Amino acid sequence: MDSAMAAVVRASGAYGGILYVLPPGEDAVWQVLVTGVPQEMAAPWRRVGLGDPMPVADAVRERRLVWAGGRENMARQYPRLALVLPYEFGLAAAPVISGTAVRGGLVLLWAGNHPAGLSGGEQDAVRAGCRRLGDSMERALARGEPLRQDRPRTLPPPSPRPSSPVEAAALSAFVDRLPGGSCALDLQGRLTFVTPGAAELLGVDRSLLLGALPWEALPWMDVPHVEDRYRAALVSRSPQAFTVLRPPQTWLAFELYPDATGLSVRILPGSPGADASPSRSARGTGPSRATVLYHLMHLASTLTEAVSVPDVVEQTADQLMPALGAQGMVVMVPEDGHLRIVGQRGYQPELLKHFNGLPLSSAVPGADVIATGVPGFWPTFEELHEAYPAMTHEDGMAAWAVLPLIASGRPIGSLLLSYQRPHVFPPGERAALTSLAGLVGQALDRALLYDAKHHLAHRLQSALLPHSLPHVPGLNVAARYLPAARGLGIGGDFYDVIRLDERTAAVTIGDVQGHNVDAAALMGQVRTAVHAHATVGAPPGDVLARTNRLLTDLDPGLFTSCAYVHLDLAAHRACVALAGHPPPLLRHADGRVEPLRAPPGLLLGIEPDTVYPSLEFPLPPGCVLALYTDGLVEAPGVDLDDATAALAGLLEHGDPGDLDAMAETLIRHAPTPGDDIALLLVSPRAVAGHSGGRPIVFTDEKDERRSAGAGSGGEDAR
Repeated sequence: MDSAMAAVVRASGAYGGILYVLPPGEDAVWQVLVTGVPQEMAAPWRRVGLGDPMPVADAVRERRLVWAGGRENMARQYPRLALVLPYEFGLAAAPVISGTAVRGGLVLLWAGNHPAGLSGGEQDAVRAGCRRLGDSMERALARGEPLRQDRPRTLPPPSPRPSSPVEAAALSAFVDRLPGGSCALDLQGRLTFVTPGAAELLGVDRSLLLGALPWEALPWMDVPHVEDRYRAALVSRSPQAFTVLRPPQTWLAFELYPDATGLSVRILPGSPGADASPSRSARGTGPSRATVLYHLMHLASTLTEAVSVPDVVEQTADQLMPALGAQGMVVMVPEDGHLRIVGQRGYQPELLKHFNGLPLSSAVPGADVIATGVPGFWPTFEELHEAYPAMTHEDGMAAWAVLPLIASGRPIGSLLLSYQRPHVFPPGERAALTSLAGLVGQALDRALLYDAKHHLAHRLQSALLPHSLPHVPGLNVAARYLPAARGLGIGGDFYDVIRLDERTAAVTIGDVQGHNVDAAALMGQVRTAVHAHATVGAPPGDVLARTNRLLTDLDPGLFTSCAYVHLDLAAHRACVALAGHPPPLLRHADGRVEPLRAPPGLLLGIEPDTVYPSLEFPLPPGCVLALYTDGLVEAPGVDLDDATAALAGLLEHGDPGDLDAMAETLIRHAPTPGDDIALLLVSPRAVAGHSGGRPIVFTDEKDERRSAGAGSGGEDAR
């Protein structure tokens, strides 16, 4: 396998590569061989999931050759990779296949001056090498050898041409005659050669330098821009340069010259802000790599918490505008063939009204970027006007960048950044901006989906909950619903008041498991079923039993708790049945509060033949019956009995003559809702023309059942 790896790197003209294996039955590839680059540089991708947005994952999953070359192209296709390695280089990834089985993936790296695509010969070399590697893996499997290893191996670099003694002496004399100092590093960054002049400039004895990493032996070199230029030299294989201060006040200029075996370094006296010649072409302006990476990490961490589109816009503006020095930002998305502005910072709303709602066919940068997926950079208005002659200079800005917001490989919007002064966008900054926009695009895509689901779910829930409660003579009613503070803010809590005739009614409350559209939809089915069975005169236990049979037949995979109470307002009596629901609280006219502990029944939707016993109790005028869901009392770390007792205390001290005020008090003292809260308060009042004492009558479709009048205790278990 080692020889096959070395051969494909050599034949393709690449300077290095990484070989991955796909262990049988796994959904990720693992590094096994690294060549041409330090292992620490390849370490972030030691394991790559097949669903990750990485070239090797795409190559293995789709069984195709993937090419990504140049910073801007890399930033558009693979923003995560481009942000960690924001340098000019070419990368190809290909599947390693044996027969019909994919055994792994191969990543090859080319210098930054590689043409924009792979030549036919390079593609043939890559495919032939992958076949040889696949055969090697197949033979290893046949021998029973595991493909995956605990740590990838590093192939040694090619050995340099040996020098004769005469050549070695001449080379040493040549180096000594050069001004300044010289040293050499291997591909792992360790010093392998140091001239006396270099040691003198560095201020450290040569014996302490040989074999050491420069930033360990010389702490003043452990700064971001030194590491950045070192990594740029290794990845792009192009000369780099930087200046750095050797304390207390000695400035040194470094020139790095890489090849397949390591780096040659020249060291000269320098000055603040001065650059050696190689850096004039390699040096990037705009935000430094360290700055970009810091804001990348901060932006990535904050965007994971951004739920809605406004959240994404606010987090992006807070993080990107200060980091990039921009003064304006606009986020746009396509909607029904038009350009819709979903958020902005730094602009007057009146100015953006002209662009909000423009057809996507309009000749404006925001629409073009969405159509093409190609970013646009305009350092001056003259350049912008040349590209879009119809544009007028309205915003007072001097430079603009319009970036595609990419998600799942397609533009889902565009991001405009504007600057009050002319701004040059060098290649490094363009790549960084494009990469950052890729992160924003992924977050925006999630937020758009969330907002769409949120809107749909709330419309569904609003349609399923009662818009108003019926007027029932002799009954005062107050109801409240409070959505959960997490998730979609919807759930399966429901309540209902059902008018049966002039002197009887029913009240019900329930809680469907979950906080999503499925829970809301099932809530509507449960509420409809309860309502239907109640209106045919079924007693409480039968209402729950019939609803339970319906749910077990539907098998929705969700369970439901429910409390159902039949009210005889003429007899001032009631009967309750429970299906895994908290017992209602009854506040007597004297203020005393007690739970109605009916014999508990199973949650709805578990067993089809469950029996639900009921409890009969008096309901005289002036009392208050409180039905609620568990979100009103449950909270982390709080004992449920204590929370229910506290709710009973609030109910005891409430004004039974003002149910709305009582409901507001109960809701206000509820814990921050991690669950939905539904609350239903009912209070009977005396009705002229009716006398008390009449027994409750339930009419079933098959028979009639009459419960005996309550005794002096007011309770009769059924």
